[in-house]
Amino acid sequence: MFCHKLSQKVGNSVLTERHTPQSTIFVLMNETLIFRPAAPGDVERILQIIAQAQRQMREAGSLQWQNGYPAREHILSDLRRGYGYVLQRHGCESPEEVIAYGAVVFDGEKAYDAIEQGEWLGKGGYVVLHRLAVADGAKGHGVAGEYLLRTERLAHKRGMASFRVDTNFDNHRMLHVLRREGFVYCGKVYYESGERLAFEKRFDAPQPLK
Repeated sequence: MFCHKLSQKVGNSVLTERHTPQSTIFVLMNETLIFRPAAPGDVERILQIIAQAQRQMREAGSLQWQNGYPAREHILSDLRRGYGYVLQRHGCESPEEVIAYGAVVFDGEKAYDAIEQGEWLGKGGYVVLHRLAVADGAKGHGVAGEYLLRTERLAHKRGMASFRVDTNFDNHRMLHVLRREGFVYCGKVYYESGERLAFEKRFDAPQPLK
């Protein structure tokens, strides 16, 4: 949970609104959240956040992440490859200051080469986000959307043309976030664990007002 209850003001930091066509959500002002590469000292907190996400998916009836994935070895592999990024609440003396985790990948995704029942929006370099999870207590405050936004900014800096992501058909929370943030459904991709719905957001396309 956050160190202080979220309200219109958190300590000396004021909450700001991000407007989308579907809803208005509140996120902490950017200067109070740090988007940074994950470090070995973050692993236990990351695993805790993932366990919370797995439980939430199970309780919602989703089949995603119910087979032991992602596990410690996946997170350690992310860190070795430089994929792991966390969203951290600044100025909080607590092990729970890390409120979100994901694997931000810039060297492609093999499964995306064989998209079916559709096609990607375009060609060019892209960033992929895997294993996004938000901590209990931070859900419902626009944190997932903020993580996507920070990933998008990083991809812009690295000259990427688009942002691709996939999720399970029954992960309704993630599907809602992706549509709210301007991602377009492109088709289906396949892993050993099964079928996923694939989405893309082109950076040269008009985006919803925020």
